[in-house]
Amino acid sequence: MRQSTRSLLTLAVAGSLAVATPAMAAQWNLATPYGDASFHTQNTKQFAEDVKAATDGELTINVHSGGSLISHAEIKPSVRRGTVQAGEIFLSTLSNESPIYEVDTLPGLAGSYADAYDLWEASKPIITQLFAKEGLMPLYAVPWPSQGIYTDFELTDASQFEGLRVRAPNINTQRFVENLGGIPTQTEEADIPTAFSTGRVDAMITSVSTGKSMAAWDYVSHYSDANLWLPKNIVFVNKRDFDRLDEETQKAVLDAAAKAEQRGWQMSQDDAAKSTEALESHGVTVSEPSDALKAQLQAAGQTLFEDWQSRAGDQAKSLVKRYRELQAEQSE
Repeated sequence: MRQSTRSLLTLAVAGSLAVATPAMAAQWNLATPYGDASFHTQNTKQFAEDVKAATDGELTINVHSGGSLISHAEIKPSVRRGTVQAGEIFLSTLSNESPIYEVDTLPGLAGSYADAYDLWEASKPIITQLFAKEGLMPLYAVPWPSQGIYTDFELTDASQFEGLRVRAPNINTQRFVENLGGIPTQTEEADIPTAFSTGRVDAMITSVSTGKSMAAWDYVSHYSDANLWLPKNIVFVNKRDFDRLDEETQKAVLDAAAKAEQRGWQMSQDDAAKSTEALESHGVTVSEPSDALKAQLQAAGQTLFEDWQSRAGDQAKSLVKRYRELQAEQSE
């Protein structure tokens, strides 16, 4: 009888404490491989601030930049396991999981911001389904400026790629370089200066934004603004952690994500203009490829596109069909 009374008293005290103690504010960790100077990181930090403000501090998102918490390759697995709640990655690094993740790195498919946005709208439902199978949920995606070619000589013909060691951050860039006769070399953004200085890399395909942040003028002299593709970063969350939030907080996260996507696309365009100016001011010659070179790059890209369609199957067909429909709607 004495033991039963003691148990009842314990439960009563615990119950009173549960009522008296306010709900603990939730805290998320968000890992990104990009440094604080990147417009992507600045946008992600603003997203976190917007969520905190909208929820009166009931949800705080701590952004860990520059790979300080987890390396790029480990971000998605860590979010999937729940080690961290959210992450940001370069979407096409997932190409070994599904060809769909390669779609924004296909040369010639979407070379402008308008086309890149239509491509994201067309691919978003499929990518959302793929993420959902792993217990993940995309929040928003933002592109880098269009990709061009950095060299220490004037690029006039595709034959100049022969034997050239070219930095290629994803599988499609690697295939593209191989189609042109070059030797692809995988190098993380932070390692670019070392790769050039040690002779591991002779050229690179990347954006003006990366060129500026890596001070490309220290090791190249020319930038061919080829508008090859606009690859995206994607910010995503562990779905279980999202589902633990109350309805009002979930809405705040989704609203802030929608704003971050819209803001990020504009930031990308603004950064492209500023980065181009920075390259030129430091002596880098920025030019568009000649018609002959454009045709050669397009031919290499078309081979890549046909290969992708055969590997991606029906999903690719439906995605491209929807993308073409959106393009047609925009042109009306």
